Amino acid sequence: MKRLADIKISTLDLVPVRQDGGPAQALRNSLDLAQHVERFGYHRFWVAEHHNMDGIASSATSVLLAYLAGGTSSIRLGSGGVMLPNHAPLVIAEQFGTLASLYPGRIELGLGRAPGSDQMTARALRRERSGSADDFPEDVAELMRYLGPRTPEQKVIAVPGHGTQVPIWLLGSSLFSAQLAGQLGLPYAFASHFAPRFMHEAIRVYRNHFKPSAVLDQPYVMLGVPMVVADTDEQAEYLATSVYQRILALMRGQSLMQKPPVETMNGLWLPHEREAVGDFLGLAMIGSPSKVKAKLEVLLEQTGADELIFTSDLYEHADRLRSYELMAETVLNS
Repeated sequence: MKRLADIKISTLDLVPVRQDGGPAQALRNSLDLAQHVERFGYHRFWVAEHHNMDGIASSATSVLLAYLAGGTSSIRLGSGGVMLPNHAPLVIAEQFGTLASLYPGRIELGLGRAPGSDQMTARALRRERSGSADDFPEDVAELMRYLGPRTPEQKVIAVPGHGTQVPIWLLGSSLFSAQLAGQLGLPYAFASHFAPRFMHEAIRVYRNHFKPSAVLDQPYVMLGVPMVVADTDEQAEYLATSVYQRILALMRGQSLMQKPPVETMNGLWLPHEREAVGDFLGLAMIGSPSKVKAKLEVLLEQTGADELIFTSDLYEHADRLRSYELMAETVLNS
């Protein structure tokens, strides 16, 4: 059985926009967070493509990664993920090929097959493109060819891009990408930070379908984990109310701007909404370091995960930094 000290820990930043702030501050906070977790010992720092969401500032994912790479020195940086149906594979190959050329050995590309937006926004993004999740396997294969070595008969090349071999991950919240990642011999990241219900089945499917490749000789699983770590359980529960409000707003189709924590959620949600938020956060690590450590050990025992990628959407940036610091101390000093 894996021990906490045996696994890597990483960061998924949703670049949250505060109710009283704006995208510029959110982006500066993202760089500051990347610099801090680099010092804390985190392995990678990912940002995700979302569109038409007023509380998330990471829509131009590759541009943001360039900003983060310029302000850090060693931490691996990548997308968690780029929603491939929104883009021509050649464009993504050129963008990430450029990043890999500028910051060799530090850039990686996580790919999702969902649009990461509503249908109206998807149409606005694609215009005349007929991008579809059904095309995902072919799009992944095309993208991998662009990032691989140029072949004599190749008519279209990515410049920069070809020969960079940017590491590719497949991301998923259901079983499709788990099976595809296994068949292609790619590392797999499951979105258990918002869809924990299918986690165990997705891991099983991925491992059962895994075929060794030039990339991996055995399966590699990373799990998304929401976290709120504070010095006491009571403080963590208080800070987590900002997370509860944000998810509640998502479910209601309301603004996702971050709201400050509240003393109680009573009166803010209905019983069925409280249950739905609880299901969404089924894997959340909320509490003091000792409480979180015990829950992490159970998670590792149940899943055998190789890596955990934590996301923490707290209202005060200082609280978020502290949460990542405490988690690093909990895991790396185990």
